[in-house]
Amino acid sequence: MSNMVEEKLTGTKASRRRARKKKGAIQARRKKEFTYRGYTLEELLKMSFDEVVSIMPARVRRTLIRGFNEEQRTFVEKLKSGKYPVVRTHRRDIPILPEFVGRKVAVHNGKEFKEIEIKPEMIGHYLGEFAMTRKPVKHSGPGVGATRSSKFLPLK
Repeated sequence: MSNMVEEKLTGTKASRRRARKKKGAIQARRKKEFTYRGYTLEELLKMSFDEVVSIMPARVRRTLIRGFNEEQRTFVEKLKSGKYPVVRTHRRDIPILPEFVGRKVAVHNGKEFKEIEIKPEMIGHYLGEFAMTRKPVKHSGPGVGATRSSKFLPLK
């Protein structure tokens, strides 16, 4: 009889332990939905150009209000058309708009074109911010004559 009681207790104990373990387990986080200043990407795409301009940062807003020059306008038209898989440009001063998301752009950094896929988090930034113009300096060891003692190397 006591054996049966123990079995019952361990069964309930085990189930409580499993419930505690399940509760404490780290659950997979669901991906947070992208918002730009409180608007989702779908809402941004439905907005008119003037509404999008009004929620941009000051510098970008000024650029958009002044309007694009001819080179910038042709780039934006090429990108919106969707004919080209990658649109190449030297113009680093073009602000990223919601319509650009998902497209690929190759931005010139002074030496080569850096290919960038535009993500929603890039909205409101300029193209040039994502194609670095400088690379980190990698120094090697000191050369001959760099120190006083390395001046006088024995000839072999």
